[in-house]
Amino acid sequence: MKASISFFTALLLLSLTSNHAYGTPKSEGKPNIILIFADDWGWGDLSCHGHPWLKTPNLDRLASEGTDFQQFNVLNPVCSPSRTAVITGHYPARYSVHQHFAAPAENHKRGMPDWLDPTAPSLPRFLRQGGYRTAHFGKWHLTNAQTEGAPKPDAYGYDESAVFNGGAGWPIAGLHDAAIDAAAFIKSNRDKPFFINVWLHESHTPHVPTTESMEKWKHLDAQKQVYAAVITDGDNAVGTILDALKTEGLEDNTIVMFSSDNGPEHTAAKDSQQKTDSDAKVKGYGTYYSVGQTGGMRGRKRSLFEGGVRVPFIVRWPGRTPAGMKNDTTAFTAVDLLPTLCKAAGVPLPDDYRGDGEDLLAAFNGEPIRRSRPVFWQWLGLAAEPDYWPRLAVRDGDWKLVMTEDAKRVELHHLSDDRAQAIDVSKENPDIVARMSKMALDWRATLPQSPNQECVSKQPIPTSREPSKLDATASKVTPEVRAKAFTRWDTNNDSLLTLDEYKSGLKGQENLDARFNNFDSNGDSKLTREEFVGSDKK
Repeated sequence: MKASISFFTALLLLSLTSNHAYGTPKSEGKPNIILIFADDWGWGDLSCHGHPWLKTPNLDRLASEGTDFQQFNVLNPVCSPSRTAVITGHYPARYSVHQHFAAPAENHKRGMPDWLDPTAPSLPRFLRQGGYRTAHFGKWHLTNAQTEGAPKPDAYGYDESAVFNGGAGWPIAGLHDAAIDAAAFIKSNRDKPFFINVWLHESHTPHVPTTESMEKWKHLDAQKQVYAAVITDGDNAVGTILDALKTEGLEDNTIVMFSSDNGPEHTAAKDSQQKTDSDAKVKGYGTYYSVGQTGGMRGRKRSLFEGGVRVPFIVRWPGRTPAGMKNDTTAFTAVDLLPTLCKAAGVPLPDDYRGDGEDLLAAFNGEPIRRSRPVFWQWLGLAAEPDYWPRLAVRDGDWKLVMTEDAKRVELHHLSDDRAQAIDVSKENPDIVARMSKMALDWRATLPQSPNQECVSKQPIPTSREPSKLDATASKVTPEVRAKAFTRWDTNNDSLLTLDEYKSGLKGQENLDARFNNFDSNGDSKLTREEFVGSDKK
């Protein structure tokens, strides 16, 4: 009798353990979905992509257990518009989101709104309507920290959130907290389907690596040490998510994706980025330490060439997505995520939804599918040689055309033969150039000429003033003058200007707080050399 009781008790315990390990029938019906979206993380910044000294064991594990899509493109080479495409399934230019969200005065000069339209189609909203619990942890940047009145994440369909780079007055989450917050959400929602955005800070500046990661890479030179440590922190965040899923027994019923919002940041000159270790621990390291790699592709962040918009995209979905596979044929894009993930979740799209992407779920399942729709880009930011001059781009099949606004300068590349975009074949293919140029110009004609005024902040815009000798209009103040002023005002040589340093440099002039905020494009209360020198702000 005792043996019989022991036997049935063991069966009961096994049953309970099994239910905990593999999830309830409710969670098995719909896959959980997690999008880990890094920041400025280049295609080449993974050891499984051949990086010579960076190590990304958790991402390598994800790739070995899933599929590495090697032709994934975001739809803008900077943060805010890239993320807009992910959330809406629309090209960001349809919402006049052309560059990153800055302070309202700067947005208005760029013809941009001050936040993403909360009435736009929204992936989390669609999934929530389909029975999912939804959350967003980490970077937001669908508005700006200087902007008052911006809708909060719940307006876009999120049940829970903890963010940085949100609106003015929002609670601010820590830069390293996104994965920890996501792990807690996984645990508390393990018995229902969930969708989580985990938008990491790494590898954006200022670099704020942990002490542990810096110690791990102390054998490298200072520049490589900082960047390797930052990448390690980001990779560890991926590991935190994977471990949480394993602990809760949800690995087999969760789609985990890793990607990045654009290509790697440029690397600044060494003499502009000197600082002490004590300063760096408080304020972070600047762009001198941004040594991310594109994997040999042309261009970087802010460029419509592949190095600026082709980024990592790894998908793990056990039992559905082939393990250890490299897909180098499917041209997947950010606007395809919304229809693909809704299809995977069994959530029908609204009848009136007209997206710019297409359902590529078959590619998740390992099928050799090719997209049927062309891909378009518009860029209205930095215009410089050699790789930042294109303002429009279109991809159709394996052909990619980049062009100026007036289409008088073009380059044509056949990507399957020329991944690095080193060979311009436009002269040999005039018919293709003519056809694709027309496609790009026709697409641009469908875009709005001004932002939705419902998405413009009502806060007062600082009034103009008489220009000073140094801080005059952009037409009179050259980048060289700004660079000299930056070096002189940066009294602690940390490659960042604080408000106090800025005020000290322009002592006695008016509207200095507002003018500082105008430069502070990411709302972190510090000016990088790029924000101050590489701009046309007053």
